[in-house]
Amino acid sequence: MGFGVLALRASRTSSAINRCFSVSRIFANPSNRHSRSIASTPELRNAEAAAEAPQTQEIHPPRTPLAGARVHFPKPEDAIEVFVDGFPVTIPKGMTVLQACEVAGVDIPRFCYHSRLSIAGNCRMCLVEVEKSPKPVASCAMPALPGMKIKTDTPVAKKAREGVMEFLLMNHPLDCPICDQGGECDLQDQSMAFGSDRGRFTDVKRSVVDKNLGPLVKTVMTRCIQCTRCVRFATEVAGVQDLGMLGRGSGEEIGTYVEKLMTSELSGNVIDICPVGALTSKPFAFKARNWELKATETIDVTDAVGSNIRIDSRGLEVMRIIPRLNEDINEEWISDKTRFCYDGLKRQRLNDPMIRGPDGRFKSVSWRDALAIVAEVALQVKPEEIVGVAGRLSDAESMIALKDFLNRMGSNNVWCEGNGVRPNADLRSGYLLNSSISGLEKADVFLLVGTQPRIEAPMVNARIHKTVRANHAKVGYIGPPTDFNYNCKNLGTGPQTLLEIAEGRHPFCSALLAAKNPAIIVGAGLFERKDKDSILSVIDSIAKLGNVVRPDWNGLNFLLLHAAQAASLDLGLVPESDNSIESAKFLYLMGADDVELDELPSDAFVVYQGHHGDRSVYRANVILPASAFSEKEGTYENTEGCSQQTLPAVPTVGDARDDWKIIRALSEVAGVCLPYDNLAGIRSRISVVAPNLLRVDEREPALIHTDLKPDCQQKMSTEPFSSAVDNFYMTDSITRASKIMAQCSASLLSKK
Repeated sequence: MGFGVLALRASRTSSAINRCFSVSRIFANPSNRHSRSIASTPELRNAEAAAEAPQTQEIHPPRTPLAGARVHFPKPEDAIEVFVDGFPVTIPKGMTVLQACEVAGVDIPRFCYHSRLSIAGNCRMCLVEVEKSPKPVASCAMPALPGMKIKTDTPVAKKAREGVMEFLLMNHPLDCPICDQGGECDLQDQSMAFGSDRGRFTDVKRSVVDKNLGPLVKTVMTRCIQCTRCVRFATEVAGVQDLGMLGRGSGEEIGTYVEKLMTSELSGNVIDICPVGALTSKPFAFKARNWELKATETIDVTDAVGSNIRIDSRGLEVMRIIPRLNEDINEEWISDKTRFCYDGLKRQRLNDPMIRGPDGRFKSVSWRDALAIVAEVALQVKPEEIVGVAGRLSDAESMIALKDFLNRMGSNNVWCEGNGVRPNADLRSGYLLNSSISGLEKADVFLLVGTQPRIEAPMVNARIHKTVRANHAKVGYIGPPTDFNYNCKNLGTGPQTLLEIAEGRHPFCSALLAAKNPAIIVGAGLFERKDKDSILSVIDSIAKLGNVVRPDWNGLNFLLLHAAQAASLDLGLVPESDNSIESAKFLYLMGADDVELDELPSDAFVVYQGHHGDRSVYRANVILPASAFSEKEGTYENTEGCSQQTLPAVPTVGDARDDWKIIRALSEVAGVCLPYDNLAGIRSRISVVAPNLLRVDEREPALIHTDLKPDCQQKMSTEPFSSAVDNFYMTDSITRASKIMAQCSASLLSKK
């Protein structure tokens, strides 16, 4: 952007120099001093004929909207036409001048304006000239009117922006060589494109004391230009009142009202929206420059949302993780756990295959020896005593390989962590977020049952907060006491409250019946309860009472906890025995670190295949090192049923291999060779079982079959619901190995 404008300014400067040079030649020659050239055209010589001639309409070539901006007309009759630098643009009524310029393909500089935040209009960098206006106007706050003629490239607009930039740089320190924002700084780019080549301020620059916002966000508040983006983000998106503007005039500064940390699970997003180097990443400080990094577009697997991210790496190391735009899933935000867990990818990693010796110590062996021992033991065990458990971070390719391998060994005892003993895998509508994440914005009443979306799925919680703030939606909650960042009414703590709502005896029934699009969100923590079938039966009764499920709206949602859950249920990873762990003699753990092994027989042979030395390693007899999500290509399905793929950003660690490759090699050693040896082959196998997993970046909605569910005769317990996530910052092997997450967890416990 900056270089294009600089080239334009340079060309105009050269043309101005040429004009000045021609004028100097005229004044140098006295004979030319009073001479002037007279130009004449046929129209000027015969004005009456020109007036009677038909006027040809000027045709402007179509312009490409800026950054792929799309215009949606809710009502075609509300469309208005404005003119941007002489080009006609049709926009819906209510758009601002800045948005009209974006549709016309004109980039307007801005600092305080952000498309997802409220309009502040306090940086004045977006000044443009509007015809019949006595002075330049702030385009971000000025609504576009029919027939308005907007000029963005006039000397008046340029001079106004140049003056604003001079004021912004007046107190800004010259920290560019040591600033982590260097190379991706809006202030740098816009000062080059729209600023002056010198400043006139000769007084002493002011300085501001840095604030302590916690272990994630580094502050250098002297660089702050008071755009208030961080204040508006904290209030409007994160839902916390932690940041604000203090002081007046030159004493203005951003800070917390009292000395406290920023308590939001989305606090790291202020790093992205800060246009200068005032708020930067504390773990990433002085580690690398952005032009040194290799970017890889992939997805997050620390929860079931599947936020779109970009992994920036240098050599063998992941340096940082930043969000990637996806309007349907995470918009342009990510949680702090997603952003800062990357240092766990290089700690406590398993590098080589290992076998536990007679003395209880592990020793490194070759892949051939490790697979031979595992295959020998597996062939000596009865088929019904073979059990496999997929971990929370498993991809679809590895899970179908594990299921096929155990089936060929004669066992069908394979499942995924978090799905419970007998999951309802027959109907996809029984375990997906059927409204879709973006569809939650259409709801006007929410009933949260046994789920705490703020710590289980922060991006889903951000959508609920957005809906509550925009549409004044009502929220009812049934579960243990917890903190919400929006108005929420706690209806009860256990299943008894569900019975009252189903029977119409609870006051919340009136809100549920009056809603146009009611939404019920059930937490996946209920899958672990013994009385889950009776609870789900009562929830179905509430859905019928409130007309929650209709042909045009399916508001009965299930919020999953882990990245592997949806794909595992699609692939049919359902155990055939309720007590398979108690009777297991051969247990294959594929990244499963949170499965209870207390009732496992002491003589059982345990194989742990994973990328981190976590909890299950202490019980393992053989360890097989695997690749993490940042080192392999894998398919994941998020909680709304959208399939996405990870891409390798860095090489694997040590002698680790992809999960499905290890199982494929083991099957060959065991004499039950699987019929595929590459990704294309294994995905061909997936297409037979769950073809929806291969439609990448597409959401496959579940069919509505409310009448197919059998009546439940199970007795419902009065035990209250419990929290599914105890510590937001430590939920899997990667986050538990992260030093940054440990610091966040310590600060979280200190606040309690």
